Amino acid sequence: MTVPENLSRRAMLTKLGIFLNGIIAAILAIPVVGYLFSPVVRARKVGKDAWLLLGPVAQYPTGQTRFATFRNLDVQPWDGKTADSACWVRRIDTQTFQVFAINCAHLGCPVRWFPQSRLFMCPCHGGVYYEDGARASGPPERGLFEYPHKVEDGKLFIKSSALQTPGSPSALVKLSGKLPWA
Repeated sequence: MTVPENLSRRAMLTKLGIFLNGIIAAILAIPVVGYLFSPVVRARKVGKDAWLLLGPVAQYPTGQTRFATFRNLDVQPWDGKTADSACWVRRIDTQTFQVFAINCAHLGCPVRWFPQSRLFMCPCHGGVYYEDGARASGPPERGLFEYPHKVEDGKLFIKSSALQTPGSPSALVKLSGKLPWA
């Protein structure tokens, strides 16, 4: 590479500075771009239509509510036991189930099932839910979140990626009957 004879020292240092700043900006942009595109990559990797096994239907007696666990779809090798999620499975009759998220609809504290009173209770702020997941009392404005589920070959499956949150549009429609921005 030949250097033009009329290139001053100041112009050469300016061009070198711009070149080095461009390299540093490119290096710093890599994690930012990765962060911005991570939801797209994660959604593709996780697979939104995956059904997770909760176990054989026989382990959930008719008329009872049982605690169940499943492995999250988006797992890292270092997650260990924290990659397991919990839910409550209520078997109404031979083929009818309800699968509830363990989290209270108020602030997400884990709810407990009390078979004597047939209620779900949240220890954090006193939220109470009936056995069908409907709100009974306390600060939650809605009932427990329910997982979509299906029974195939005597086994119970849930779609955990379809769990609604208080801010999701479909949960807001169920709360008020219309979208808040409509």
